[in-house]
Amino acid sequence: MKSSVTKTLHSAGLIKPQAFVVGGVQYETIMGSEAYGVATDVSDKDIYGFCIPPKDYVFPHLDRKIIGFSTNIKTFEQFHQHHIKYNATQYDLTIFGIVKYFKLLMENNPNVLDSIFTREQCCVFKTKIADIIRDNRKIFLSKKLWHSFKGYAFRQLHMLIIKNPDKDSKRYWMYEKYGYDVKFAYHVIRLVNEAEQLLKTGDTDLMKDNEVLKSVRNGEWKLEEIREWFYDREKRFQEYYDKSTLPDRPNEEAITDLLLSCLEEYYGKLDGCIIKKDYYRDIVMKIKDLTDNVVR
Repeated sequence: MKSSVTKTLHSAGLIKPQAFVVGGVQYETIMGSEAYGVATDVSDKDIYGFCIPPKDYVFPHLDRKIIGFSTNIKTFEQFHQHHIKYNATQYDLTIFGIVKYFKLLMENNPNVLDSIFTREQCCVFKTKIADIIRDNRKIFLSKKLWHSFKGYAFRQLHMLIIKNPDKDSKRYWMYEKYGYDVKFAYHVIRLVNEAEQLLKTGDTDLMKDNEVLKSVRNGEWKLEEIREWFYDREKRFQEYYDKSTLPDRPNEEAITDLLLSCLEEYYGKLDGCIIKKDYYRDIVMKIKDLTDNVVR
């Protein structure tokens, strides 16, 4: 197993997350241009992953806290740090708490969803819990993904059209050379193509269209061609959406069961942490039995 980037960078004194982030990291995968097969020699390493915080962060009632009433409830959503230089490589690191991670997966957030569909070679570090999630990754998919991916693609297109980078920006050379930011452009193409794959097949290979993406990143497309391509594909997506066999909405109950299985794998038995689905029904039935016995 490869070593954890989070632990390595922490040991080198380059990051200072909470101790449980370092000790509880379960998964790290390379994202960004490397995951999509379009990396250049100057590309940063974007690392996404998740950790599991202490039990009372997930179940605050164990610390005598009541959500909506108590103050100082301990929570953790993510640790994020840009531009971490280590051994001639620059890292961007994002480690989510597992609950936030599942929430974003269920919402079909494009970046987070991609992180469980990266190729095995991109996985830097993973535990048994990470394997469980990757093995069950299709459970998160629903038709909702089209709205999420289209929204992200449209924002990239908007930035592509209106944004002129600052002259001190490391991306300014793209604007000078091509007249627009090719990084925004290739993300437009990538997001739409990936959404099409997911709707049609219920799966995705993040590197499938890397040659097309490289041509965009190399400035071989004109800005107007990218705009026309986007709006043409958008018109066709209603058909893909209607024919897709993906569920209309995510199966929250099944996703919750998966989350609880992962937490149980990490913490041990969750007795006292959660109320079972039939808890209140069982109590009512016991009361009814007691009442019937008294009446008799």
